[in-house]
Amino acid sequence: MATNKQIYIVDDHPLMRKGLAMTIDKEMGYEVCGQAESAEEALADLVKLNPDAAVVDISLPGMNGIELIKNVLHQKPNLKILVVSRHDEELYAERALRAGAKGYLMKLEAAEILITALRQIINGGIYLSEKIGAKMIMKITSGNAAKSDNPLDLLSDRELEVFELTGKGLSTREIGEKLHISVKTVESHRANIKDKLQVETANDLMRHAVRWVEGTSQ
Repeated sequence: MATNKQIYIVDDHPLMRKGLAMTIDKEMGYEVCGQAESAEEALADLVKLNPDAAVVDISLPGMNGIELIKNVLHQKPNLKILVVSRHDEELYAERALRAGAKGYLMKLEAAEILITALRQIINGGIYLSEKIGAKMIMKITSGNAAKSDNPLDLLSDRELEVFELTGKGLSTREIGEKLHISVKTVESHRANIKDKLQVETANDLMRHAVRWVEGTSQ
C-alpha cells in the first residue's frame, strides 16, 4: 500500500500552522509529520524526520526562512521546499528559489493552491504564480539573470526584511521585536542598507522604503 507523502510545516503563527495542517491532512495521500515555529527547531526535526516536503515561512524568529532553506538543504539536498509567505512574491520568490526552494506561494492563496503546489514540487517541478514565472523567464531569456539593475538586490535577505518593515512604518524597536533581534542589530542593518542604497539620512531611508512598499502593493 502506498504511504502518505510526509509534509513538515514551519511557521511562527499557530493559526496559520493549523490552517495549513488541516488543508494537508484533509487531502488523500498527504499528512503532516511535524511542525515548528522557529527555524532552529525545524532544522533538527527535518534532518530526523526526513519528510517528502517542507512548507516554510520567510519571517521567523531568529534565523529567517531563507537561511533555514540554505541550512537544511546543506544536510538534506533532496528535500523539496515550498515557501508560503505574506511577503510579496516579486521581492522574495527569486531569492527563495536561489536559496534552493522549489516553489513560492502567497499566504492569501495558500488554502486553494497549497496541495497543487506541493504535488508539483514533490513530482520534481517548480511552482510559481503565472505572473512571477513569466517575469523570471523574461529575465533569464533577456540575459539579465546575473546582472540586476535593482539596487535592492544588493541587500541581504535580513536587510530586505528590515527595509520592508521600515517602509511599513515600524520603529527600530518594533522591527527588533518582530524579527527577534536586538535594536542594535536593527540599527546595524539600517546602516548597511543606507550604505548599499547610497541613502544619506534615516529620513531619506524611510521615504525610500515607504515609496517602495507602496509601489509593490499596487
